[in-house]
Amino acid sequence: MSIIKVAIADDHQIFRKGVILSLRSFTNIKFVLEAENGQQLLDGLAEADPNVVLMDLRMPVKDGIEATKVISKEYPNIYVIVLTMYEDERFVSHLMENGANGYLLKSADPAEIKKAIVEVVSKGYYLNNFVNKVLLKKSHARTKIVPSLTSEIVVSDKEREVLRLLCMEFTATEIAQKMDISPRTVEAIKDRLMERFNVKNTAGLVFFSVRNNLID
Repeated sequence: MSIIKVAIADDHQIFRKGVILSLRSFTNIKFVLEAENGQQLLDGLAEADPNVVLMDLRMPVKDGIEATKVISKEYPNIYVIVLTMYEDERFVSHLMENGANGYLLKSADPAEIKKAIVEVVSKGYYLNNFVNKVLLKKSHARTKIVPSLTSEIVVSDKEREVLRLLCMEFTATEIAQKMDISPRTVEAIKDRLMERFNVKNTAGLVFFSVRNNLID
C-alpha cells in the first residue's frame, strides 16, 4: 500500500504526540504536518501536501469547523477526518455537510483511526457506528414535507443506483463494474449530484441521500 500523508491539527500538544505515537506501527501512514490551530494548519498545507487531515474542532485563532470549510473549498483533494471530544449530533451533521469525510471521537482506538484514514482515501468517506446512528435518527425524525414541483428532489434510476451503492461503501471502480458503466461515468454522476444537492464531497452526498430518503 502506498504511503498516506497525514496532518494533525489540535491545540493540545500531548494529544497530538499521542496520536502520532499510537499510529507509528502503521508503516503506510506518515505524519507530515502538526498544527496547534486551524490557521497554522492552513498555512502549512501547500508545502506539506497531506492526503488526510485529522481535525480537532475547538482551537484558537481559527477553529476546526472553519478550517474544514476552507479545505473543502480550496483543497478538495485533501480529506478531513474530525477527531474531537464533541459527541454532539449537531456537530456531526454540520461537519459532514460542509466538507468533512469522517467524524471520530477522541476515545477512538488507533486501529479505528487508521481504518478511517485508509477508507477516506480509498472511498472518499468513513462512516462509523456513531455517525450511522446520527444518520438513522435524522432519517426517522425527518419532518414530512408537502410535495412541491419546485422543491421535490428528483433523481433518475441510474443516479439512485449510484447513490445506493455509495451508501453501501463501494468505490467508484466497484460501482462501475456492478452497473456495467465506466468509472468516469460514475464520477460524472457523483459530481452532478454533489452540485445539484450543494454538498462538498462523497460523505456529504451519502449523508444527504440518507437524510432525504433518496435510497431504499
